[in-house]
Amino acid sequence: MASNIGMMDSAYFVGRSEILCWIKSTLQLNLSKVEEACSGAVHCQLMDSVHPGMVPMHKVNFDAKNEYEMIQNYKVLQDVFNKLKITKHIEVSKLVKGRPLDNLEFMQWMKRYCDSVNGGLVNYNPLERREACKGGKEASKKCPQSQASSKGSTAAPKVQSSHNARRNDVSSSNQSVKASKPSCPVPAYDAQITELKLSVDSLEKERDFYFAKLRDIEILCQSPGIENLPVLFLF
Repeated sequence: MASNIGMMDSAYFVGRSEILCWIKSTLQLNLSKVEEACSGAVHCQLMDSVHPGMVPMHKVNFDAKNEYEMIQNYKVLQDVFNKLKITKHIEVSKLVKGRPLDNLEFMQWMKRYCDSVNGGLVNYNPLERREACKGGKEASKKCPQSQASSKGSTAAPKVQSSHNARRNDVSSSNQSVKASKPSCPVPAYDAQITELKLSVDSLEKERDFYFAKLRDIEILCQSPGIENLPVLFLF
């Protein structure tokens, strides 16, 4: 099982986009960020998908907003871990804060575990199972709309309203541009935005790299017998 996989395992090199696609295909939930699953409800249903009947879905709260509500979801998840004898430690205090790296790491572990159990879902209806949860129906409402739009089956009134909204957005943006009278043309702003996005992506990759190295050092320091290893001092 994947309960004791190391930090250098390939599971921890799975990107955010792949994680989000996996959640969408598995649970039919549209998340824009991995940390949006910080309430623990998504983790509970992922366990329900690979261990049907093991998770008391009626105790899961998809509408959890406060930390004490999120902690209740993680208690349900911990009970499931205990029943399955999974030794993975859940950093609840960090996850409920919505920290991107902590939530990404735990979701990477979840994907590895679920893949190791069955490698895929069989006859699992996430929408039906989620109806038993508090706020489950509201969480499911987003998915059918996105699926309908992706298949090109959106109704004509919705298309017309979206066109009107776009026109309003364009007109309002034009008015704001005229009012502000920027000193440089719009293409220059676009180039700056693109440059900033590339810089942010580069910094995130560098941050993830050093975070993984620090975790390796932490695990090494906690390993037994480390104090007996010879130390080399360089001057």
